[in-house]
Amino acid sequence: MENTKSRGHIEKHFTAPDMIRDIVIGMSDGLTVPFALAAGLSGSVSATNIVVIAGIAEIAAGSIAMGLGGYLAARTDREHYATELERERREIVEVPEREKEEVAEIIRSWGLREPDIQSAVEAISENQDRWVDFMMKHELGLEEPEPKRARNSSLTIGLSYIVGGLIPLSPYIFINQSRSALMISVIATLIALFIFGYVKGRFTGSKPLKSAWQTTLVGGLAAGIAFFVAKIIS
Repeated sequence: MENTKSRGHIEKHFTAPDMIRDIVIGMSDGLTVPFALAAGLSGSVSATNIVVIAGIAEIAAGSIAMGLGGYLAARTDREHYATELERERREIVEVPEREKEEVAEIIRSWGLREPDIQSAVEAISENQDRWVDFMMKHELGLEEPEPKRARNSSLTIGLSYIVGGLIPLSPYIFINQSRSALMISVIATLIALFIFGYVKGRFTGSKPLKSAWQTTLVGGLAAGIAFFVAKIIS
């Protein structure tokens, strides 16, 4: 009899790790750097309009720089994949026996019996596209990047940086006293780090509360160090 419990089992896998990574990069930097700049300036100026102008300029420049960095990184990954793909295609034509032995070594490491290994090698090498795909994934550990990965990465990182940067800066927009705005900014940044860490934990499959506290601790420590550096410079 079929086990109804196993029949009703549904596996859930998170399928957008690159997007989460980009959001983490953009948000973490966005929460930290503008906070440090605004906090550092608030100790030397009383008017918040200067802090707001400097903060907005930093967010604009930072989001462009971070987005460009994400774009170039994704382009580099795609160019690297294309180079390795061409090399593998050339090798299965020029040195097929050596490539077959590499396939056999990979399959052998999985614990299959020798007769099964030879059958698997022949089946994989019958089709060149399948053969190349196997070598790319299991020999080099490379997956083909999405065609729009560079564009999506740059936009995600840039927008995440803007969202993250506006959180610590927003109190200076609505409060005229820089010291009062600084206190609200500290509280808002810590709350944002906690919520951000919790949501990140839910998406990545780790414990949400543990992720929230870790993100708050690490992000708060980074923001604190950046604040003292900005304070010393200002």
